Amino acid sequence: MRVLVTGAGGFIGSALVSRLLHEGIAEAGDVSVLLLLDRQFDAPRDDARVTEVAGDFSRPETLDPLLSKAVDVVFHLASMPGAQAEAEPAEGDRVNLWGTLALFERLAKQAAVHGRAARVVFASSVAVYGESLPPSMDEHTEARPAMSYGVHKLIGEWVLADWTRRGNLDGRSLRLPGIVARPERSSGHGSAFMSEIFRTAQRREAYTCPVSPAATAWWMSRGCCIDNLLHAARLSEEDLHAGRVWTPPVLHLSVEQIVDALVRRFGSFEIGYAPVDRIEQRFGRQPPLIDRRAMEAGFRHDGTIDELVSNALELEAAGLPSESRQT
Repeated sequence: MRVLVTGAGGFIGSALVSRLLHEGIAEAGDVSVLLLLDRQFDAPRDDARVTEVAGDFSRPETLDPLLSKAVDVVFHLASMPGAQAEAEPAEGDRVNLWGTLALFERLAKQAAVHGRAARVVFASSVAVYGESLPPSMDEHTEARPAMSYGVHKLIGEWVLADWTRRGNLDGRSLRLPGIVARPERSSGHGSAFMSEIFRTAQRREAYTCPVSPAATAWWMSRGCCIDNLLHAARLSEEDLHAGRVWTPPVLHLSVEQIVDALVRRFGSFEIGYAPVDRIEQRFGRQPPLIDRRAMEAGFRHDGTIDELVSNALELEAAGLPSESRQT
């Protein structure tokens, strides 16, 4: 099986690659060729199955050589983070919108030549829902993006679903929340505070949080996120609804609850609060979210808040599957 991962050098992508090499998609060893694409890689993968290409996925000269032969599965993770895309709108449009649409079109044309549709798992975002959220949300909640990043993701979902309807692609889109705990060098993410709380608590350092203790958000660890991406790739077509979009289950928790769990794990640390209205509005007023279609399809959250802490900081499983995760 030939598999392509865009954004393969990033926080999510690098761990996904390790899982693919370890356990495959349907079974261990079924990934015979793993094509990795990102702007840069920290270190080369010492595995004969791996081909790494450093470059911009939205550039034909970077992408076309990787698609000279048909690919079976694609994980499209590459994008410009939302805050950065908002600050650099032309570049955000080029990468997140036109680059994604060009990738899908290139894969669809490949299907016409080789007679089979690639399975495409698209990392969409809860940013498609916007900021004016209802008191609770489910699979029927309307997408009303308030940032360019959310618009780009929503259009990507629609176009992927349309190529799927026409039989040229086999698309599956996941609306992912902010994933924790990103490394400190991460930038451009408006939800960065969600990870910074974990990292500073682990080191018992002082932290000033840009949202209030009562701020509520949707939480998911990197390991759980990868569980859900792989599950999307493994679903048979008979298990998919027409829209091919799911919002995986999340833990809906306040910042205060997260801090309490971190104190239980690491001991007390100094935390202050200086709420920034823009950040609290976008990332601190998220209501309960239950996508029943996602739950019925087998997508999962981290389980409990204490499991989230362990999973987010990879204190036990080191990014490998955890049997404790549940709906």
